[in-house]
Amino acid sequence: MRKSRFLFYLGLFLLVNTGNFSCTPLNLYERTVAIPAHEWKSSFIPQFSFLINDTSARYDLSITLRHRDLYHYNNIWLQINLLSPDGKQYKFQTEKQLGTNESGWLGTGMDDIYEHRISLQKELLENGVSLRNKGRYTLSIKQIMREDPLEQVMNVGLRMQKRP
Repeated sequence: MRKSRFLFYLGLFLLVNTGNFSCTPLNLYERTVAIPAHEWKSSFIPQFSFLINDTSARYDLSITLRHRDLYHYNNIWLQINLLSPDGKQYKFQTEKQLGTNESGWLGTGMDDIYEHRISLQKELLENGVSLRNKGRYTLSIKQIMREDPLEQVMNVGLRMQKRP
């Protein structure tokens, strides 16, 4: 039993650290970054860079977050910084719900690991971000919770895909 559990976690670790693991076909960009020692320090700010060539298409951005069942909160506060190809900088804070006391975690789970795909569309619209310029965008994600380091967070990532 211990050996199979070890092999499961080893396989999961290898898949997660490739940065391109997904169960659905990937339309554009997905990258995941492992959080060192599963303790997300506010000084550790993952950065993601992606290219947009098709300015006629619409895009969805979402954050991927993986945590253990022992994560202490039902939410997470994040600071998002986005640099567009024309040099404009967008900076906003957002609170994302990860679970409730009544129904538990909102993401998908396996054993004691939960994954959330968290849309950023509302925040992008509110801050006037359109992703309509051709070129390279850079997005960074900082945790701004009172607990620092934020324990039990395993990975954070960015997924960008074209809307159908």
